[in-house]
Amino acid sequence: MILMKKEIILTGDRPTGNLHIGHYVGSLRTRVELQNSGKYEQFVMIADLQALTDNANNPQKIRDNILEVFLDYIAAGLEIDKTRFFLQSQVPALFELPMYFSNLVTLSTLQRNPTIKNEIKMRGFNKSIPVGFLTYPISQTADITAFKARLVPVGEDQLPMIEQAREIVHAFNSTYGKEVLVKPQALLPQNQTCKRIVGIDGNAKMSKSLNNCIYLKEDPESLRKKVMSMFTDPNHIRIEDPGQTENNPVFMYLEAFVTDLHFEKFLPEYKNLEELKAHYQRGGLGDVKVKKFLANVMEDTLAPMRERRAKFEDKKDYLLEILKRDTEYAKEITNKTLNEVRSAIGLNYFTDNKL
Repeated sequence: MILMKKEIILTGDRPTGNLHIGHYVGSLRTRVELQNSGKYEQFVMIADLQALTDNANNPQKIRDNILEVFLDYIAAGLEIDKTRFFLQSQVPALFELPMYFSNLVTLSTLQRNPTIKNEIKMRGFNKSIPVGFLTYPISQTADITAFKARLVPVGEDQLPMIEQAREIVHAFNSTYGKEVLVKPQALLPQNQTCKRIVGIDGNAKMSKSLNNCIYLKEDPESLRKKVMSMFTDPNHIRIEDPGQTENNPVFMYLEAFVTDLHFEKFLPEYKNLEELKAHYQRGGLGDVKVKKFLANVMEDTLAPMRERRAKFEDKKDYLLEILKRDTEYAKEITNKTLNEVRSAIGLNYFTDNKL
C-alpha cells in the first residue's frame, strides 16, 4: 500500500521583534488551523537572513528575538510535535537557490513589486536600498520552492510576493524544460478585515517599526491602555451622534476577533456585532463603552496565549534543541530540491559523468 504524501505548507516571520495581532489574524491563526487539521506537513521558518536585509548593522537584535518569536509561535497555538520550526540561516539550500533564481528576474521587476516599494518607502531607504532587501522576493521564492510548498498562508500585503514567486517558478521550469519547482498559492484569511489589519493609530498597516501594535505577549494593563487610546470615528464627538463603523479601527478589530460568545459574556444587551454596529451608526452609543468591550474581547483572546508562552519561557535550552532538530530535517528536505535544480540546469558535473 502506497501512502499519500501530505502537502507541504511553508510560512515564516522575521525575528526583528515580538509578533503582534496583525501577524496572528493575517497568518498565524490560519497556520494553527492547518496544523490541527492533520492534512499537511507544516514548516515554519524564523527568517533571520531576511531580517538582516535591513538590520545588517545590528545583528544582535535578530539574535535576541529568535527564541522570542519561537515563544510567540507556541503562544499562538503552534505545537512542537505537529509543526516543524527551523532557522533560515542554517539551511544552505536557501541561499544557493536565490543565486540561480536571480538570473531569471530583472531589476525593474523587483523595483515594481508593490510590497517592496511600500517597505522601501516606510523604511526611508530612498536611493540607498540594500541589494539584499531589494532581492527579498527572490529569497522568499527560494524558501517556498525549496520545500515544494503549495500553500503559503499570508496577509494581503504579501500577495505580490507570492505572485513574484509564481513567475520565477514558471520562468525556471520553462527555461530548463522540467517541472522541478511547484507554483505556490497564497492562502488568505477568509475574513476581509484580517487580510490587512490596521494599527491602533488607524495607520493602514500594523507595524513594529511604526509602534502601533498590540503584541501577542501584551500584558493586561498595557493592552487596555492601547485599546482605550485607539482611533475611532473623528466625527463621533457626542454619544448621541451617529457614528461610522466602516474604516473605524475599533470596529475593525471587533470584526477580526469578536464572537457571539463574547457578547454573551461581556455585553449581553447585544446579540452580535451587527446589533452593536447598528446602534453606533444611529447614535446613542459611546466610544468608551465600545472600547471597553473590545478590551475585554482582546484580553479573552490573548490571556490563553500568555499562559501557553509562560510554560516555555524558562525552557529556552529545550526550544533551541527543537530548533536544531527541525533545522536538520529542513536541510534534508531542501537538499533534495537543490539537487534537482542543479541537475535541471546542468550543474551536476561530477554525478552525471557526462562532462
